[in-house]
Amino acid sequence: MKLWRSPLAWTFLASVVLLAGVGGWLLADPATSRSDALKTGGLAGGAIVALYALWLNDRRRRVEERRQDIERQRHELESQRAELDRERVADERFAKAVELLGHAADQVRVGAMHALAGLARSRPAYTQTVLDVLCSYLRRPFDVEEDVKPEPDPDRERELTVRLTAQRLITELLPARDADGPAYDLDLTSATLEYFDLSGKLVGGLLLRRASLRSSTNLSGCRFKGRVYFTAAGTGSGRLLGYFRCRGAVFESHAWFSGTTFAEGVEFTDTTFAGRTTFKDAKFEKDAEFTGVAVTCEIDLRRTRFEGQTDLRFASLPDSVSLYNTRVRSEKDVRLPAGWKQEELRDGESRIVAETG
Repeated sequence: MKLWRSPLAWTFLASVVLLAGVGGWLLADPATSRSDALKTGGLAGGAIVALYALWLNDRRRRVEERRQDIERQRHELESQRAELDRERVADERFAKAVELLGHAADQVRVGAMHALAGLARSRPAYTQTVLDVLCSYLRRPFDVEEDVKPEPDPDRERELTVRLTAQRLITELLPARDADGPAYDLDLTSATLEYFDLSGKLVGGLLLRRASLRSSTNLSGCRFKGRVYFTAAGTGSGRLLGYFRCRGAVFESHAWFSGTTFAEGVEFTDTTFAGRTTFKDAKFEKDAEFTGVAVTCEIDLRRTRFEGQTDLRFASLPDSVSLYNTRVRSEKDVRLPAGWKQEELRDGESRIVAETG
């Protein structure tokens, strides 16, 4: 850079010129001493130097700000690149694990499920997708042995182990009932489930249409934020006689049990149904307990059949209750809420009706 282009040179020149000009002008005044003239001229020249220093400091500040901005942009680009790399690796892990779910060896399928669950834990954005995949596996056809044989089929036993792993991982991935996080949906339409346990979990929507629920099923303490459909589902004896337990659960939206067959004992004690609820055409082959159940919207019990000991002493009922052809066994212990009574029919059956004032 040439000297005459330098801001420092121009500042020095301006300072000398101002010093000489102001000092010379004051020296021309007889009332001003030489020392005062030089001091005033020095102050004027120093002011120019000070202004240059301020300008230089401001320039350095702007350069530093630009450097920091460039550094921040570089850091953001590196973070985006790293995130893209992590997403690519996660996508590869997901694709590989899904591919291994079709492997012939049961231990490989179990490992693939654990890999999917680990991916969901490390990257929550994958949780719903992983749950969908695990539910899809449980919707695969499964040969159910109605009776436990002395020597069970080894292939079926291994497949059952894999399916139980999928059920357990689904439960572990769901948040607790009172969690503030998202509520995930489960689609288990036509699935065959054994020892299905979602107790104390937060669930979005639950589809169990035409599902086969074997051995014990436990939904106690669950909170369902979305719609729940058990339409035409059925419970079975499985390996051990079990129950359908749904104590203290909360159904915030639709709860559809229409056409469901409960082959074993059922407990809905202290459960809350906040949305439209129906048990139309449902069949309770063993004991059914609805003690303390709160229904706040409407409930449909048309053509519902209770064949065991029955306790329908609800904690609260809405004005809209459908009881058309709702039947119980006359020889069984049947407890009804105030305002309901039994009308004797033939073949040992009674019909529940609401008393009219």
